[in-house]
Amino acid sequence: MSRNHSRSSNTGPSQRQLRVGEMLRHALADVLRRGDLRDPDLAGVSVTITQVKPSADMRYATIYCEPLGGKNAKAIVAALNRNKGYLRSEMGHLIALKFTPELRFLEDESFAEAQKIESLLKSPVVRRDLSTPDGDDSKD
Repeated sequence: MSRNHSRSSNTGPSQRQLRVGEMLRHALADVLRRGDLRDPDLAGVSVTITQVKPSADMRYATIYCEPLGGKNAKAIVAALNRNKGYLRSEMGHLIALKFTPELRFLEDESFAEAQKIESLLKSPVVRRDLSTPDGDDSKD
């Protein structure tokens, strides 16, 4: 009986991918916390690394990040992508993997999406639709 090692696109990440992703996230946070980058777009900016998704072969990692306060996110993500070689080499000293993955930074838009949903839920139209009429409290 042979095992089928190909993963379906409907399945989530493996335990190893999750573990490696967290290890990479912590290592990258340590490198960014030191503040060794000499990029003017990153000077004095706090960046939150929300998630790291390594590829199945661990050769590539997609990093979702957001600057504190969400301001100038596009410029900061572009600066991180410009400095990904330096960040990769510094992370290589902190992690115990055979290969340090190639990094790709993307803006984490989940905060903006959550804010958009929250503002929609607080809108007067939605509140009106969610409120029950005073006389209709009967339950079947």
